[in-house]
Amino acid sequence: MALNVDCAPKQRILSIRRVALLASTVAGVTAGAFLLAPSFAPYAAPALAQNLSQEAQNLARPAGFADMVEKVKPAVISVRVKTRVGTELSLDEDLPFPKGSPMEQFFKRFGAPDGAPGMRRGRQFGASQGSGFLISSDGYAVTNNHVVDKAETVEVSTEDGKIHSAKVIGTDSRTDLALIKVGGNNFPYVKLADTPPRVGDWVLAIGNPFGLGGTVTAGIVSARGRDIGAGPYDDFLQIDAPVNKGNSGGPTFNTEGSVIGVNTAIYSPSGGSVGIAFAIPAETVKTVIGQLKDKGAVTRGWIGVQIQPVTSEIADSLGLKKAGGALVAEPQKDSPAVKAGIAAGDIITTVDGAAVNNARDLARQIGSLAPGTTVKLGVLRKGAEKTVNVTLGELPNARDARADRRSLRPDRDKDMQRAPDREDRSERRRGDRDLDRNDGPHLGLSLAPAGSEPGVVVADIDPNGLAADFGFKAGDVILDVAGKTVATPAEVRKALGEARTEGKRSVLMRVKTEQGTRFVAIPLGRA
Repeated sequence: MALNVDCAPKQRILSIRRVALLASTVAGVTAGAFLLAPSFAPYAAPALAQNLSQEAQNLARPAGFADMVEKVKPAVISVRVKTRVGTELSLDEDLPFPKGSPMEQFFKRFGAPDGAPGMRRGRQFGASQGSGFLISSDGYAVTNNHVVDKAETVEVSTEDGKIHSAKVIGTDSRTDLALIKVGGNNFPYVKLADTPPRVGDWVLAIGNPFGLGGTVTAGIVSARGRDIGAGPYDDFLQIDAPVNKGNSGGPTFNTEGSVIGVNTAIYSPSGGSVGIAFAIPAETVKTVIGQLKDKGAVTRGWIGVQIQPVTSEIADSLGLKKAGGALVAEPQKDSPAVKAGIAAGDIITTVDGAAVNNARDLARQIGSLAPGTTVKLGVLRKGAEKTVNVTLGELPNARDARADRRSLRPDRDKDMQRAPDREDRSERRRGDRDLDRNDGPHLGLSLAPAGSEPGVVVADIDPNGLAADFGFKAGDVILDVAGKTVATPAEVRKALGEARTEGKRSVLMRVKTEQGTRFVAIPLGRA
C-alpha cells in the first residue's frame, strides 16, 4: 500500500507510516445535595449529602482504561525494519594513486564512475518503523504490509525493552496486512475479537507513534464499511482518534481487551492527525492472517467480470425501483463468469443468498471465498430474476478483481490507441455531429463506424456538450444503446429515439473507454 493516498490537493488519506491514536479526557462532574427543613431554614444532612455527592461523582466519572491497558500492553510490539532501497558507489581505502596526490584528492572529493579504479558497488539501505501485536505465545505477530515491505531485516521491541529478531512469514498488499514470526517463546499475546464493534463503542489503541513506543490512546468507532480508495477490498472501521507516524500495524482494542482492528491509514489535510483514522476489521485480519500462516500467501476467488455500481440514474434507465447490486460491464474472456453464462448488462444481486449491496460488496464477497468454490449468483437480466451457478477460479496475481467507482481499468485494446489517419478523420467528420438535433438530446458528439471493430467511435466531442459532462472522450466506442448493439451513427440515433418514444427519462449506453468498459446513463430530457 502506498504511503499516501491523495484525496484532494490538501486532503489526503495517508498510510499510517504517519500514525498515532487519540488521547481523550473526560471531565468529572461533582454534584451536591442538601435538604430544606419545613421552616425553610437550611438544614444540612452531612452524611447523606456526602454519600450522594460521592455516588454522583462515581456515575459521572468514566472507569478509565488502566486495568485493560495493563492486560494487553505487553503484547504490543514496536517493529523496526531495514530495507534495501538501491545501490551506492563507495570509495576503497586503497586507491591506485599516491597519497596526497591531486588524483587521490579528486576521487575522494567527487567520486568516480562505477567500474573506475578504487570504486566498488555496495547496497544502500533505508529504515522504517511501525507497530504490531503478538497473536500467539510462540511469537506470531501482525503488522502492516507497508511496514515490512521489501524488508532486509526485521527487529521488534517488546514492552520489557528486549529486542528480538523476526522474519516475514507472508504479506498481502491488497489488504495491507503482514504476518511476522518473532524469535523466542512464551510471549504474552492478545486475541482478535469474535464480534464486530458497534458505531459508538469505546476503543483503545496502543502503538509506537513517532518512535516513542508504548503510547496509549482512546476514541470511539465512528463508522464502519468505509471505502477510502486504498484497494479493491476496502472495508475499514473509522476510528475517531489521532493516529500518527509509527502506529502502522498497531492494534485497536475494544473494552474487553480483544483486537477489533489493525490501524492502517488516516485522513489528513496537512499530513498530521486530525483525529480520523482507519483500521482493518478483525474479521478480515482473521481470514488473511490464517492463510498467511498456513500457506505464506493469500488466494482469492475470482469470477472474471468488470463491474460497476448501479446508480440511481442507471436504475431508472433499466426501470428498477431502487439502486443496488453490481452491474456487469464486461465478462472477461475465458473467465468463470463467461463459462457460467454471465453476460454484459446482468446485475448480480446475491451471492449464496447474501445480498450484494454494490459492486465493492461483490468484490469483497467473492474475494473472501476459496478458488474452486461453487456459488449461486442471483442475477437480474432484462428485468427477470434468475440463478446462475459459478465455480470460482483463482484471482491471478496480475489482476485486481475489483470495482472502481466508475469502471475497471484493464489494458486498452491496441486498435483503440492508434491516431486516426486523414481518411478516418474525414469519414468521422461526415458522421452525425450534435447527434439527433431534432428528436434527441444534444449530446455534443461526432460519431463514425468503428470499421472492423464492433460499435460506433466517438470521433470528436463538444467540451460543453452533455456527453462531455458524463465523461465521454474522443476515441471511446459506443457498443450498445438501451440494450441494443450499434454499428452506425444511424443505429445510435434510432435507439435514442425509441427510448424517448417509450417515455424513458434516461438511456443506458455501454461504452468502451481507455479505462475499460462501463455503462453510462444519459438523461433524455436535456435539449
